[in-house]
Amino acid sequence: MARLNYSQNLFGAINTYTMTHLLIRHARILLPDAQFLLGDVLLQDGKILEVASEIVAPNPSIVIDATGLTLLPGVIDPQVHFREPGLKHKEDLFTATCACAKGGVTSFLEMPNTRPLTITQGALNDKLHLAAQKCLVNYGFFIGATPDNLPDLLTANPTCGIKIFMGSAHGKLLVSREAELEPIFAEGTRLIAVHAEDQTRIIQRRQKFSNIIHPAIHSQIQDEKVALNATKLALKLSNKYQRRLHILHLSTGIETKLLRESKPNWVTTEVTPQHLLLNTETYNRIGTLAQMNPPLRSPENNDILWEALLDGVIDFIATDHAPHTLEEKAKIYPDSPSGMPGVETSLPLMLTQTKLGRCSIPQVANWMSTAVAKAYKIPNKGLIKPGYDADLVLVDLENYTPVRRKDLQTKCGWSPFEGWKLTGWPIITIIGGQIVYERGKLNTDVRGKPLKFE
Repeated sequence: MARLNYSQNLFGAINTYTMTHLLIRHARILLPDAQFLLGDVLLQDGKILEVASEIVAPNPSIVIDATGLTLLPGVIDPQVHFREPGLKHKEDLFTATCACAKGGVTSFLEMPNTRPLTITQGALNDKLHLAAQKCLVNYGFFIGATPDNLPDLLTANPTCGIKIFMGSAHGKLLVSREAELEPIFAEGTRLIAVHAEDQTRIIQRRQKFSNIIHPAIHSQIQDEKVALNATKLALKLSNKYQRRLHILHLSTGIETKLLRESKPNWVTTEVTPQHLLLNTETYNRIGTLAQMNPPLRSPENNDILWEALLDGVIDFIATDHAPHTLEEKAKIYPDSPSGMPGVETSLPLMLTQTKLGRCSIPQVANWMSTAVAKAYKIPNKGLIKPGYDADLVLVDLENYTPVRRKDLQTKCGWSPFEGWKLTGWPIITIIGGQIVYERGKLNTDVRGKPLKFE
């Protein structure tokens, strides 16, 4: 049982003086070599100062007794949709980062499909300003591609990369034709992240199945070939220009087969927990709450995606946190929107899989933190190592708690995993050396920082 050891209550202590030293004692610490150390970690001025079996620190501001808990690097979620500005009835930067803190997510990369769209330097600046005011965790933003904003894509700063919606989009953010895509791949060196779906095939199949309103038809309309066609095109252009490419939320076995045979070393990809753990059978249980883009696939794809993740064809994990209200999701398909929340449940979902023997704790930490920092060149994050930023999460791997709506911090207030009993829930989340979450309580005075991209 973790115990905070000081004279004042947790949030009073943080709010009344500037914390310089925080000492975590008796934790099971995941080291950079994937081994565990039972010991202590000393944090100073937002950095990890020392990691050792025992640390003697002079008068630390706060001591955390982490007996029985495991210390991991904070999760870096590389794909979220936090809906602000413009769609705050679904989620906003404050509620989303409360959910992040509760879920052990200490940094995020957010997508450009807000209102207004993040397709100019001015819109990017506005988001950064909002984030500085509202975000409890660290933040970074994509710049969105349109068929005609190449100058913005070349100069926007700071940004983690260029987001291209090859499908499942409309309006300015849809860049689906090869003639529109090629100039973006040809110019500049910035990472390109693609939502790889073939919009032409989606339109054709929507017409074919237009008389069916069961939400499971979504997976047939946006079928596996929809994904494969777009992934092939993105790889073709990436190879032609040797352009850094990241394929978002991979969902099909046929895409992993393609990548296994022809994945250049400058290409990375990700998978979501929902594509690993849910499938087309989920529609019968939760209906349109299971609807997302790209859609859930047949059960055999779960196993193929797991295999690709375990052997490195898939590089890391993202949530694609894309909340909608329950009222919106209750609409009859196809009027129901695609997307589901995920930042609160992603870490315990994956750590529960370690208990089932499907993967190891070091693998989960790599997929959800270390590999993300490496892929996006985010310095000083993703490891528990002296000199690195003190973005950490203490998790309980002994007890199981179900996912319950009443416990969720996300504004949309639901989860596709409701009722699932999970372990590995965060007990304490630390951002820049400050405790932002502890056993159900949030310190909403903490603010994250903008991420840097080398």
